[in-house]
Amino acid sequence: MKDNPLKKLELLGQSIWLDYIRRDLFSSGKLRKLIEDDGLTGMTSNPSIFEKAIAESNIYDQDIRDIALKKKDVKEIYETLSQRDVQSAADEFRSVYDKTDGIDGYVSLEVNPHLAHDTKGTIEEAHRLWAALNRPNVLIKVPATYDGLHAIQQLISEGINVNVTLLFGLPRYRQVAEAYIAGLETRAAQGKPLKHIASVASFFVSRIDALVDSLLEKLIAQGGQKTDLAKIVHGQVAISSAKMAYQIYNEIFGSDRFKKLADKGARVQRLLWASTSTKNPDYSDVKYIESLIGLDTINTVPPETIDAYRNHGNPKSSIEKDVKEASWIMERLPELGISVDMVTQQLEDEGVRKFNEPFDKLMEALTKKSSRVMKERMMEVPAAFIYKVKENIPTKGRSSFSLNRQCTARTNWTANH
Repeated sequence: MKDNPLKKLELLGQSIWLDYIRRDLFSSGKLRKLIEDDGLTGMTSNPSIFEKAIAESNIYDQDIRDIALKKKDVKEIYETLSQRDVQSAADEFRSVYDKTDGIDGYVSLEVNPHLAHDTKGTIEEAHRLWAALNRPNVLIKVPATYDGLHAIQQLISEGINVNVTLLFGLPRYRQVAEAYIAGLETRAAQGKPLKHIASVASFFVSRIDALVDSLLEKLIAQGGQKTDLAKIVHGQVAISSAKMAYQIYNEIFGSDRFKKLADKGARVQRLLWASTSTKNPDYSDVKYIESLIGLDTINTVPPETIDAYRNHGNPKSSIEKDVKEASWIMERLPELGISVDMVTQQLEDEGVRKFNEPFDKLMEALTKKSSRVMKERMMEVPAAFIYKVKENIPTKGRSSFSLNRQCTARTNWTANH
């Protein structure tokens, strides 16, 4: 049997996390197998993943029933289910967390996606989720919107682990890293420990190509002077942008400013490559792993991409190769009439919407499932209870009288149970 390419990534300084969560991963032992056989060291989740797991399967139906019968609303049902899964996953990864002294072994849970532009609401929800999860190896996901920046800084200063998500642009990445460092500096000034504070910056990759490629393909179809340049740049922007982000990472976390914090135990905010499944069937199915391998990085991938890389991955350090070419590609975009700032803002807005929509869809599904449970409950009356009512009903006129008494009994019983 050939060596597992996934396990070789660790030797190159990259961690592989799973971008997926569902309860049967734990109950079947599959997650433990991924940890042991593939060297999996973490897990991420998002509203879309939970929507597919909870709404599109029957795995959670019994729990939904049990929680609904406690007269909990749909938000409470969702939070109970998602928090249980994250806690279970965190417990599975606790050995990784302990073995790596808190560098790896994390599981992420996102704040309500509707809070993406609400700083105060994000901070309050992060506090609540952090306390409810009660695990050192969890990360609270906060969107990298402008309104999220202050929340990131505040949470880090309070010692809450943060996974910064929906990050697309290089200027915003600088702001995210600044928020992390400023949060550490605030904490250090208060004389509080820095060592076990963890944060990752989740830089979304394939979505960049999906949008920019569509713009480039229009230019190519039109013909003209820009055609050749558009062909060269096509399919290269996401990787180039990620490589430039890594250069910013080296600059910021290699600075004297951060060294002062590192001397007090602070750790770097690692770059995490997200959205790394290949959207374009013409591209390699491991394109967004092969090109982004490097020291202190994480790649969070869905199950099918993990399977693909296990099968035909070729692990080689790549994140710092062809950096000049990556810079050249990014500089060419304005010549093609493409504004990187507009592209990344559009992706951020779409990203927020793409998390809001499945979250709302999940709430609708939970509403239907919990309503069905309550209707079924209304129809459930213990046989012994009905028999007790029946035995006290006179024989004469029993049919209609019995029915009325049973209906009354049913209503009274369900109201008190």
